[in-house]
Amino acid sequence: MTTTIYVPRDSAALSLGADQVATNLKRAAMAAGRPVRIVRNGSHGMLWLEPLVEVVTDRGRVGYGPVGPDDVDGLVTAGLFDGADHELCQGVVADLPWLRDQTRLCFARVGVTDPLSPEDYLAHGGLAGLRRALETPPADVIAEVTDSGLRGRGGAGFPAGIKWRTVAGTPAAQRFICCNADEGDSGTFADRMLMEGDPFTLIEGMTIAAYAVGATEGYLYVRSEYPDAVRTLRAAIAVAREQGWLGDDILGSGLRFDLFVRVGAGAYICGEETAMLESLEGKRGMVRAKPPIPAITGLFGMPTVVNNVLTLASVPAILAGGAAAYQALGVDRSRGTQVFQLAGNIARGGVFETAFGMTLHNLINTYGGGTRTGRPIRAVQVGGPLGAYLPADGLDLPMEYEAFAAAGAMLGHGGIVVFDDTVDMASMARFAMEFCAEESCGKCTPCRVGAVRGVEVIDKIVAGQDTDDNLALLGDLCELMTEGSLCAMGGLTPMPVRSALLHFADDFTPRGPNGRRPS
Repeated sequence: MTTTIYVPRDSAALSLGADQVATNLKRAAMAAGRPVRIVRNGSHGMLWLEPLVEVVTDRGRVGYGPVGPDDVDGLVTAGLFDGADHELCQGVVADLPWLRDQTRLCFARVGVTDPLSPEDYLAHGGLAGLRRALETPPADVIAEVTDSGLRGRGGAGFPAGIKWRTVAGTPAAQRFICCNADEGDSGTFADRMLMEGDPFTLIEGMTIAAYAVGATEGYLYVRSEYPDAVRTLRAAIAVAREQGWLGDDILGSGLRFDLFVRVGAGAYICGEETAMLESLEGKRGMVRAKPPIPAITGLFGMPTVVNNVLTLASVPAILAGGAAAYQALGVDRSRGTQVFQLAGNIARGGVFETAFGMTLHNLINTYGGGTRTGRPIRAVQVGGPLGAYLPADGLDLPMEYEAFAAAGAMLGHGGIVVFDDTVDMASMARFAMEFCAEESCGKCTPCRVGAVRGVEVIDKIVAGQDTDDNLALLGDLCELMTEGSLCAMGGLTPMPVRSALLHFADDFTPRGPNGRRPS
């Protein structure tokens, strides 16, 4: 009997030797005379256990991790092919609290299936949403997405259904679907993991969007730092065309839609939707003034749906299960699930998909295990490099849009970066300004010049130069950038600076000759 073994092909696992682990497993199986089938799946998101090798047994998929190439022979001798006990054995993977306690919709198949197997995709519920959509009038598909309460997962949280309705209602010779996969925020990697681990979900979501708004062409804009995701997406698109899931007659419905991958050049600003559209058109990635909005005048001047990966990946589940089922998850105006990403100084980093409403404290301490160093948490940044810094006593905050906005913070793309008590928050505030100065497209003065001046002013404050005047100047500068910047790049840069000043004011006091602040 052939034994099925899963070895992840996710970039995180590959960086830790997963390819060599797979090679060594094949060699060891041949030497032992054991027929095996090795499936290269995505990652379950428990990154501290990567590479996580799973063996299919009568009990379920038994996991071993982290498995290095040199561990394989010992594991095989101990009975890995039979799911035997070992110090690296984690038990039945589906029963692990990290996975058991999640509500996985976007990531339902990630880590479970072969990402490029259409048979696997169909066997695990794939295309159910698209088939239902194709049996429903386009306007009703848009209504379903609207009624679900789905909001953009890229950061702004704008209702997806309203954006779709605007595109569908704008007269045009052609419409486009653009997926913004330029995932550049610190502590974010869910887009990459989904593209590498279940690309068909994203393709299905974009195809549903195309049917709903009348688009015939779509683009996936992927950051250049994700070569494995680019390869996987291109391979998946080729498979989808072969299967009739893309092309001139999708599933025999008469729907015509095709997808293309475009790779960015590494500019953070292209995570902003209009800068991304400029780049797609072959221009330098610079922010456009709004209005007009992309839903009316987008790619090549045509109405364009611009959503990020997790937004579009939510759509198949909404159509398959219905708006009411999706609406039943979450709280208030934050409906459905979000894929939170735990990173930084964290004991157990990875992706955790759950309904909105769980507290930040619970995510970090119950599932993340606190800091990796074992030292106390001092600050947590949520929402990327432009997100607010939250203090350790402010973590009982529900993970939902309105609660974060009320606290002067933002959820953004769901990235969570943890810092222990050794962090210097004045340096982190300075980094925010420095980051903006480096990544600004330069189109508007408040962002282009303000960020450079911000670095200088923070340096003067820390050095003890005219502290009160410079603190007042920094406050004025933050207000100017917030109110005057053309996009969120400059408009949000003051958020981490203000939060650092509010919660960690002592870090902005001058240092002594030894580089330390007076106690």
